[in-house]
Amino acid sequence: MHYFSYRDGELFAEEVALGELARRFGTPLYVYSARTLRRHFRVMTQAFEGADHLVCYAVKALSNLSVLRLFASLGAGFDIVSGGELQRCLRAGAVAEKIVFSGVGKTTEEIAAALKAGILMFNVESRPELELIAAVARQTGRRAPVSIRVNPALDPGTHPHISTGQRDSKFGVPLAQVEECCELARRLDNLVVKGLSIHIGSQITELGPFAEAAARLKELALRLGDRGFSDLQYLDLGGGIGIPYRGEALDPVHYARTVLAELGRLGLTLIFEPGRMLVGNAGVLVTTVIYLKETDVKRFVVVDAAMNDLVRPALYEAYHEIQPVSRRQGPSAEVDVVGPVCESGDFLARGREMVLPQPGDLLAVMGAGAYGFVMASNYNTRPRAAEVLVDGAQAHLVRARETFADLIRSETIVELPTQPA
Repeated sequence: MHYFSYRDGELFAEEVALGELARRFGTPLYVYSARTLRRHFRVMTQAFEGADHLVCYAVKALSNLSVLRLFASLGAGFDIVSGGELQRCLRAGAVAEKIVFSGVGKTTEEIAAALKAGILMFNVESRPELELIAAVARQTGRRAPVSIRVNPALDPGTHPHISTGQRDSKFGVPLAQVEECCELARRLDNLVVKGLSIHIGSQITELGPFAEAAARLKELALRLGDRGFSDLQYLDLGGGIGIPYRGEALDPVHYARTVLAELGRLGLTLIFEPGRMLVGNAGVLVTTVIYLKETDVKRFVVVDAAMNDLVRPALYEAYHEIQPVSRRQGPSAEVDVVGPVCESGDFLARGREMVLPQPGDLLAVMGAGAYGFVMASNYNTRPRAAEVLVDGAQAHLVRARETFADLIRSETIVELPTQPA
């Protein structure tokens, strides 16, 4: 559910008309609904009511500081994958003891910063990473809390680019090597094994893969308990709950029942890392129609948003519903909605049936809160869009639109001779 709806033919974000926001802040424009963010977080936490758990928002999905501050105020923890995300969370007021650090390529500097901050634990993805964390902890005089991320060799049935638990994935420690890795951690100075973690992919719409992953994690936890790993406190089940881009979705309540039924009473704190589920439907991308173009084989709606603003359609052939900001009557047609970027892959929709808009009309690309702005680029020297957070009748500019001066600030022109030296 989200709080974008029509009133007298105009699309609103909560109590604010998207058309008014476009006039104030320009397009392309990302608009987020605070009410939706709050509701989704509470739905997730209430689904596990009665179980000892911590919801750690996956920062990679949408990392705007105001969004992070809102989640922190709701009591969220955070799942990070870089030193930059660590700094974002701390700047936004996150509790360091609620931060888990995932990712396959943690650097010495990132590990040291996380240890200094006092995070909850590192989700370790390999033996070399385990050894590096131990070395950095030894150098800094600290004891590093770690969780071994398990690669369960499961196919979650999602797009290959967002499937992270298959045997050939770069993520996690192979299931057969996990106990050996835990024994190594026990032998290394300055490490303590606090948990096991798993994350099998993103935008998963079936309960089966989650149930199987939970069962495998439970079996491992019980075996480690038998081997004397008395510091084990956490089972991190990751994220991946699918949202309804075009009807497919998972109910967090059904997800919770499935996971809890598999795990039973282990006496461990459960950690969940939802990202898309919390922010996906809480955001839209507003764009202006520039031209209508018709060839002998196709019709195009050319808009001012492009693949550099929302790369998911080009990267995954992902589907996003596109709605008119102001409903109009008129003929409909099958069109491609495309941007100005000089790539054939620059599209927001292909073969989409819609009432033909006119130049100057506004369109809203729905479900753009997750992996939207965070994956934006400056390709073709295009400034990144502004971001607005709506809360009731208030609209807050939470990121100003970039300018050309922003884009070239770190560049220097070097005068070179016309002939080689």
